[in-house]
Amino acid sequence: MIGKAELLAAIAPTNRGILATPEQQVAINAAAVCLEERNPTANPTAAAALLNGDWRLLYTSSSELLGINRLPLTELGQIYQCIRSDRRRVYNIAETRSLPYLEGLVSVVAGFEVASPQRLSVRFERAVFGLQRLANYPGAAAWIERLESGQRLTALDFPIRRRESPGWIDLTYLDDQLRINRGNAGSLFVLQRA
Repeated sequence: MIGKAELLAAIAPTNRGILATPEQQVAINAAAVCLEERNPTANPTAAAALLNGDWRLLYTSSSELLGINRLPLTELGQIYQCIRSDRRRVYNIAETRSLPYLEGLVSVVAGFEVASPQRLSVRFERAVFGLQRLANYPGAAAWIERLESGQRLTALDFPIRRRESPGWIDLTYLDDQLRINRGNAGSLFVLQRA
């Protein structure tokens, strides 16, 4: 029976999915499905104590997110998805590495509503792009507090126009240290508590 250790071992050599071969993608998806079938949290959207917090991305099949790594002179750094159930907010934060002093930051803020015991309906509201040094980026948790404080940021900060239909996240596996999501674009996300 495939467990968390096997999934993590399959993910380890892929650099969050950037280096994953088609064969590795199939194996990782199969291992994720095995875990999802044994999800220890029957109603993940109601398990705020487990769901809340800062989660670090271990793997994704999202070509949109992994595409950040293809920007000139840019290498994808850590990626976080931080959930604040009390605010009904999801914060996606991607750090990028580049030439010295040009390390970047891409963050997106979304509101969410519970759509089912497994699904969060997500509406993207705000995007912030900038250089970590100019924006005085302190790390994911402190950055979220700065985003919500209303203070002016030294970064490109703009609202995202609402789409007719919101996106969604299916929480298919959730325990105290590991979370597996499936997105509306068919992407797989494996995250570990930061």
